[in-house]
Amino acid sequence: MKFTSLARECRVTSGRHFRLADHDPANTDGIAGKKEAVEALAKGVARMDELQERLYAQNRWSVLIILQAMDAAGKDSAIEHVMSGLNPQGCEVYSFKSPSAEELDHDFLWRCTCRLPRRGRIGIFNRSYYEETLVVKVHPELLGVQKLPPVLVTKDIWDQRYEDIRSFERHLARNGTVVLKFFLHVSREEQRRRFLARLEEPAKHWKFSAADLAERARWDDYMAAYEETIRQTATKEAPWHVVPADHKWFTRLVIAEAINARLEQLDLAFPELPAAEQKKLKAARAALSGEKS
Repeated sequence: MKFTSLARECRVTSGRHFRLADHDPANTDGIAGKKEAVEALAKGVARMDELQERLYAQNRWSVLIILQAMDAAGKDSAIEHVMSGLNPQGCEVYSFKSPSAEELDHDFLWRCTCRLPRRGRIGIFNRSYYEETLVVKVHPELLGVQKLPPVLVTKDIWDQRYEDIRSFERHLARNGTVVLKFFLHVSREEQRRRFLARLEEPAKHWKFSAADLAERARWDDYMAAYEETIRQTATKEAPWHVVPADHKWFTRLVIAEAINARLEQLDLAFPELPAAEQKKLKAARAALSGEKS
């Protein structure tokens, strides 16, 4: 059974009428329950493995997967469960935290540009250049450490960054990089429950920081920033998927199905060798078959 409709319902290709309020973080429509989702995810992961092998062998397309979310929305676990069947040779994961001194000496896209996947590969960004229209927009004082000439820091800077991102992603699409963006939409109440679970389990204490509560206090500001970011940067070339994240089993399935659906569209196939190479293979097969055991 396929669940491509789940991904389709979450996909946003135009932000003109987008409203975050229209997307329920707890939605699980289309799935009977966790058991069905887990079974479907296993099949989806196996199919992704097949498609990745063709992607790698064909060596024409590359795939960039961007995960954005509030803390505790499940980005790490989504990477662990959805990408579990991928060959590490053809898949790389990068987590982007606070910019380093070197990164601050470059434009805001630079550090992500350096980590773009090569042809035949899948790149996964755990956070990305979108931090510039999310965290930095909620905390505009961070612009002060980016060493921008003051004359460039105007009221238009956010619109300019949306424009830069749209142009950047269009450039990637035109050069063979498939861009898939996921916002894991968790509710404030579910985040509270997950924070409490971390505090109650010693093995997860390292995942919690007092700064998490400070950011949680700006929840409404972040939701406004996410809504505007998706509204401004959802395009056909680089769609957003607003994925309900209150139930991790549902989140993971939607992500897997969205990735598989896009890979299926690429018509991936193993390269067909020229006649001369096939002749060499035939000779090698004959030679090996003729050897004595």
